Amino acid sequence: MDGALADRLDALLPQTQCTRCGYAGCRPYAEALATGAARIDQCPPGGDATAASLALALGLPPSPVNPAFGVEAPARVAVIDESVCIGCAKCLPACPVDAIVGARKQLHTVIARECSGCELCLPPCPVDCITLLETSAVPLPLATIRSRALQYRDRYDAHRARGAAREAARSALLAAQTAARSPRP
Repeated sequence: MDGALADRLDALLPQTQCTRCGYAGCRPYAEALATGAARIDQCPPGGDATAASLALALGLPPSPVNPAFGVEAPARVAVIDESVCIGCAKCLPACPVDAIVGARKQLHTVIARECSGCELCLPPCPVDCITLLETSAVPLPLATIRSRALQYRDRYDAHRARGAAREAARSALLAAQTAARSPRP
């Protein structure tokens, strides 16, 4: 795979990390595009303008977003009905940009300016207290999508780094516990 091409394509994507394209996030989709394994029409949050940018970068004819992956829509943010929230914390790890704050057995809330509208918090919520509200009447212009992408990429990278640090700490703790239980010669 051409890493430089994948970098250029990733820079064109909205970085919502929504997985609606069928890939685990924007970077895996960009890598699939770079190898020819994915089509340019699989990103509803980026819309037709992003699909056109991808086509130009790949030397392909433009194509609108394929409705099988979703439709281009106005920007949305998640909102938690705090009167229904049970504090299960299942939405916290699902948010790829850490826009949901709270703790187990506490109410949760969404930092609206940080929410990418990815919808990934909806399925894990056992009480359906999360809804998405439109923040604009029309799909966002490409320049706005790209400026938000920088913010979302930074937040996603930080989210992944925190997850890796938690996993490393957990593994170290388990190794220490195993070593403490092992008989010494």
